[in-house]
Amino acid sequence: MKDTLNTLATLRRPRILIRAARIGAAEYRRDAHLRRHLGYGPLPRPEAALGALVEMEAALETQRRQDSAGYVASRHVDILIAMMGEARILRAAALQPVT
Repeated sequence: MKDTLNTLATLRRPRILIRAARIGAAEYRRDAHLRRHLGYGPLPRPEAALGALVEMEAALETQRRQDSAGYVASRHVDILIAMMGEARILRAAALQPVT
C-alpha cells in the first residue's frame, strides 16, 4: 500500500489537471466512478483499484506528452479524481485501529 501511495506523492502533472481533479475528488463516489473506469461487477479492493488506475493514468500521461490525437483531458482528470478518492480511502483505512 505504501508503494502505491508513495508513487502518487511523487507524480508531477500540470497544475491545471491536479487542480481540476482536487475539485472533483470532493464529490468522489466509489461505486459510480470506479464502474466507469473498471467496468461492472464486484469492485476491487482500494489498493487493487488504485493500482489499475495508476496504470491507466500512466497511459494517459504518455498520450498527453506525445500530443496524441486520442488524448482526452477530461478522461485524464476523471482518472485522477478516482486515484485521489481511492488514495483517501486507503489512508483512512490505515488510520483505523485494529480490533
